[in-house]
Order: sequence, then C-alpha cells, then structure tokens
Amino acid sequence: MERVGVIGGGLMGSGIIEVSARAGLDVIGIEISDEAAQAASQRVEGSLRRAESRGKIETTEVEAVLERIRFESDLEALADRDLVIEAASEDETIKLDLFRRVGEILTSDEAILASNTSSIPIVKLGAVSGRADRVMGVHFFNPAPVMALVELIPSLTTSPETLDRMRGWVGDSLGKQPIDATDRAGFVVNSLLVPYLLSAIRMYEAGYASATDIDQGMVLGCGHPMGPLALSDLIGLDTIKAIGESMYAEFKEPLYSPPPLLGRMVDAGLMGKKSGHGFYPYEGR
Repeated sequence: MERVGVIGGGLMGSGIIEVSARAGLDVIGIEISDEAAQAASQRVEGSLRRAESRGKIETTEVEAVLERIRFESDLEALADRDLVIEAASEDETIKLDLFRRVGEILTSDEAILASNTSSIPIVKLGAVSGRADRVMGVHFFNPAPVMALVELIPSLTTSPETLDRMRGWVGDSLGKQPIDATDRAGFVVNSLLVPYLLSAIRMYEAGYASATDIDQGMVLGCGHPMGPLALSDLIGLDTIKAIGESMYAEFKEPLYSPPPLLGRMVDAGLMGKKSGHGFYPYEGR
C-alpha cells in the first residue's frame, strides 16, 4: 500500500501524513478548504524543520519527504489510493458522511478505508462505506511522528486479510508497533487513560489541589513523564470530552462521564494547547 490518503490535516492528521511520507509513501492530504490545506502543509513542514534542527533528519531528506506530499480540498483526489485514513473531527455524523462518500470514490476493490477515531464504533463506519470487510480502526497517538504505538481495531465485519495487511503496513512500512484491540469505545489505551484524566479533572474541580500540584504529584510521585492535566491540554479537552461521552454512552460507568468543568471549558473555547489555553496558558498561541 504505497498510495496513501489522509483526511484531515490537524495535529493527528498532519502527523500521520508526515509519518507516511517519511516512510517513502506517496501521500495526499485532504482538508475542507484551500486555506486549511495550506495550514496543514505548513504544519507538516514545521514539524519536519524542527526535526531537522534537532539533527533527527537531514535537510535533503526533508525536501524529499515534502515532495511526496500534496494537499487537496476535493475528496475525489483519493480515488486511486490504496489506503485512506480518516483523521477528521471526533464527530460521528461527520465521520459517517466521509466514509459513505469515500467508499463510493475509491476505485480499487482492494483499497482499505480506516479511521483514526478514538471512540466511535468502527462497525458503524464500515456499514455505510459499502466495503465493510475493508474498513477498520487505525489509532495513532500524538505526536504521531514520535509515538511508537498504533492500535489496530477490526470490527465484526473486517476481514482477516484486511487486518493482516494493516499489521504489515504499520509494522513494516512505518516501523511502528501495532497492538490489536476490540471494537469497543476507548479501545485499549483510552479505556485506561481517559478515566485517569477525568479523575484528575474532578479533583481539580473539587478544589483538592492546584493543577500544578496534581501534575507534580503524578510526575514526581509516580514517575509519569507528564501530569494528567498537562496531558489533557496536549490531547485536547474537546477530544477527551468526546471520548468520555462515547465510553459513557456505551458502558454507563460513572467514571467515564465527563465532569461539568470539562464541558464548561470546551464551551468557552479552552481546548488546551491547540487553542492557547486549557488548564495552563500557552505562549504564542
């Protein structure tokens, strides 16, 4: 699978685009407008230039990677792709519409359509795509160029051949470590991580401790590389809220229910690092 399409050029989408292009693959990134496509292009190049400044990649390789990427605002550009990964907003209506449309656009019967969703049932996406046996979840972690793990999530209708091909693509082409997860909200990592993050937000909301003290407690007391509130800001508070709501809707476990403060912060536009302010302020945003 050497021709890859990625729908969405935000933090996750641009990371997947970069990882794929650095693996030598031909990549098309899709955004909703020419302006958004330009912003995504700048995001990918900025990430590569930072890697270059740290000595992680040579200048000549940066240029070669950028030549393998092009950005479009029309889904029709994906027609010849071997693999399309959807990394759009964590909104079920948007994702269902994209899978319906892209399923009709892809010309190859062997092409695989995957989602980077954190919580939406893969079986629903497959059902509207017209190619349910070639649809599955491929969940990267932020920042995708750095994080080694990728969760692979087949649904009830995903064929064994599709899962085997994606294992090979993630492991052999990208050089990352795949793990298999079942098609349930949260998969493996978020089922463990999100209740922990929500618990930290509840603790802060109740006034047990400051954000800094909560984070230092986990960094210095438990050896975590980052505290839960700083990590929430990095992931995006809107994303955490959406994952929590999806998990609560499926399992009705109170620990999955987002606390009121999280909803208020999202309503206020305090999404974390990407918006310039969450539990902490971020300079230059």
